[in-house]
Amino acid sequence: MNYFRKMRGTTTSPPRVSLSEIIWSWLGAFAGISLLAFLNYQIIKGTGWMLLTGSLGASALLIYGAIKAPFAQPRNLLGGHILSALIGVCAYKLLAGHLWLASGLAVATSIAVMHATRTAHPPGSATALTAVIGGDPVYNLGFLFVVMPVAAGALILLLVALIINNIPKSRRYPEYWF
Repeated sequence: MNYFRKMRGTTTSPPRVSLSEIIWSWLGAFAGISLLAFLNYQIIKGTGWMLLTGSLGASALLIYGAIKAPFAQPRNLLGGHILSALIGVCAYKLLAGHLWLASGLAVATSIAVMHATRTAHPPGSATALTAVIGGDPVYNLGFLFVVMPVAAGALILLLVALIINNIPKSRRYPEYWF
């Protein structure tokens, strides 16, 4: 019975976010993802490279909408994505014939490594999984996947976050770098 009681939670829902925070979060996410999409669909189209992954969309929530959270800091954004991409590519290369095993290994190992290196960034584990299940567009990149779209995309989102998040006097980003 105690086991199931733990599932009820212990606190109430978090407070509402102010309209100002919602607007700045929206603006940052719109600017960051739109810039990546423009570069992806207009500049590098047809090269076989990419700049967009679903996990970068998830990062947008953190670095534009939860700017004080440890998961949203530059160390976590960059380290979490880059380490997880490396792990995901390795898992795919080692276990390409067993995607079910490569998927579990990539996600679990990326979580463990992010914990061990203090770079926990939840979208990073999605990056590791993308390296395994991304199909030919991702597989064809091999280890270049770590550089582009992952590192380049995260860096571009970070640059936009530094600009947008520091415009209003009520916001400051980052809380720390290392």
